[in-house]
Amino acid sequence: MNQTSVKNTKNLEQQTPSEDAEKMLPLENGDRLSQPEFHDRYLAMPHVKKAELIEGVVYMPSPVRFEPHAEPHSNIIGWLWNYRIATPGVRLGDNATVLLDGDNEPQPDALLRIENGGNSRITDDDYVQGAPELIVEIAASTASYDLHDQKKAYRRNGVQEYIVWQINKKRLYWFRLDKGKYVSIQPDENGVVHSVVFPGLRLAVAALLEGDLAQVMRVLQEGINSAEHGEFVKFLGG
Repeated sequence: MNQTSVKNTKNLEQQTPSEDAEKMLPLENGDRLSQPEFHDRYLAMPHVKKAELIEGVVYMPSPVRFEPHAEPHSNIIGWLWNYRIATPGVRLGDNATVLLDGDNEPQPDALLRIENGGNSRITDDDYVQGAPELIVEIAASTASYDLHDQKKAYRRNGVQEYIVWQINKKRLYWFRLDKGKYVSIQPDENGVVHSVVFPGLRLAVAALLEGDLAQVMRVLQEGINSAEHGEFVKFLGG
């Protein structure tokens, strides 16, 4: 090892993580960063509970209000959780950091991924890397990027299905990836949307928007009891 290498090694050994954090510039809304630089800055700010990098731009949302975000978020998680416990081999994440690509590190409100044979993996340091099969975003005040830049990033990286619930406008969009483009999945004659990637995952959209969670769960249970869901569980089990 030459003198320069020894000197650099000593400097690294003497530098503590707290010193690194002190030297790190804080994240700010609108910063334009690469994913590695964003990730390092985010790690250095443990007091920040949510920050996202979308198409190279930092977004740091405002404090979360109850009715326009927290409550609908819990409703979506409950819906997905019931599907997940009935579907071994599928995993559910709530606000998990996703290492998507060099310009994107989102923290989606909910994600559903196939554990074995899916398009994402869990890294050694416990982040999701790659595109989960399904992502859900609650868009109370962030519809501008949930339906534009974020949607573009998810499409480009191969997120197979993307749900955006626009709370203020009482609208829910469910997109699926088809030949590199997002197309809307339309409700059937009963007002129910059926997932293509996750057989048996069904959503009574009007019931959800009106707060009829009992009907949401009845429709989901019908999907879980269906033959297509049973075949999917067998497939996941190998």
